[in-house]
Amino acid sequence: MFSDGSYEDVFASLTDGLSWLSSWRQSWTAPSGSAIFQARRRLGFEAVRALFVRVARPLAGVGSPSAFLVGRRLVAIDATMLDVADTAVNDAFFGRPGVNKGERSAFPQARVVGLVECGTHAIFAAVTGTCSTGEVTLARGLVSSLQPGMLCLADRGFYGFKLWETASQTGADLLWRMKANQRLDPIEVFADGSFLAKIFEISNFKRRGAGLVVRVVEYTIDDGRTNDTEYRLITTMLDPAEISATEMAVGYSQRWEIENVFDELKTHQRGPRLVLRSKSPDLVQQEIWGHLCCHYAIRAVMWEAAIHAGTDPNRVSFVAALRIARRSIAQPGDFPPSGH
Repeated sequence: MFSDGSYEDVFASLTDGLSWLSSWRQSWTAPSGSAIFQARRRLGFEAVRALFVRVARPLAGVGSPSAFLVGRRLVAIDATMLDVADTAVNDAFFGRPGVNKGERSAFPQARVVGLVECGTHAIFAAVTGTCSTGEVTLARGLVSSLQPGMLCLADRGFYGFKLWETASQTGADLLWRMKANQRLDPIEVFADGSFLAKIFEISNFKRRGAGLVVRVVEYTIDDGRTNDTEYRLITTMLDPAEISATEMAVGYSQRWEIENVFDELKTHQRGPRLVLRSKSPDLVQQEIWGHLCCHYAIRAVMWEAAIHAGTDPNRVSFVAALRIARRSIAQPGDFPPSGH
């Protein structure tokens, strides 16, 4: 995976970056589980959320590998669900999604919608909500974090005229997947097969307003397997001389980086099949924001280490970095958990 010596350089840098945590641990006396719970309850979740909002930023510099497309920073938006402790108050607050035969899931669930920098896997903005609050609804409070110079990727579940309009008004460019069966009337067709069309707000099955002009790219993927899925992308980047249809289709594949980020967060950092242990909604939210802060901190250290070693941060192992961080912070038993 790495050129000669770069693997060792990366993890030497990671170890150096976390050495202060080891020094802190050696002089630290662990509090009791009850003391930790009381401190968490006094702190609440707002302070941890404010910490994340204050420090979380995109990390990649201009020209960083895989972080930009036609001069725009690649970011992606998506949602995930987290199982939380099965208590009456968590159930009442977060709710449970339905499963087969009218039954409900085994645990209440919280929903998290995040904005991720594709080239570094850094979550730089997020919102949390209940399982009954849709991802598009939560995303309305998140797209304000988009900025000019960004290119936001999103799956077809996020497309809606209002959200598209709000997101495009930030000055960021958008490249979102859209359902292939929605009617789009070509205004102008380009040599690369893409075309201009208008999207509209739909109310009572009727188009409303003047609509917005978008560029449409439609394609299928031939990778040797049976796949007749037709992909349709729409974008605010209207000029084919700036970016071709092929470049957009290839660039859209970077959206899958956010799926890898949620895997890092849920499978490796939290632990596979583990439930958030907090027994009240306030502390569940504190725990979620704590996980987001932790993930960002690890990814920031990985970014610095990759820059030092002159390699792509996406080629550095998150699992190895997580292990180094855990060894640097505490030995098993030094920090007793409190699930209240």
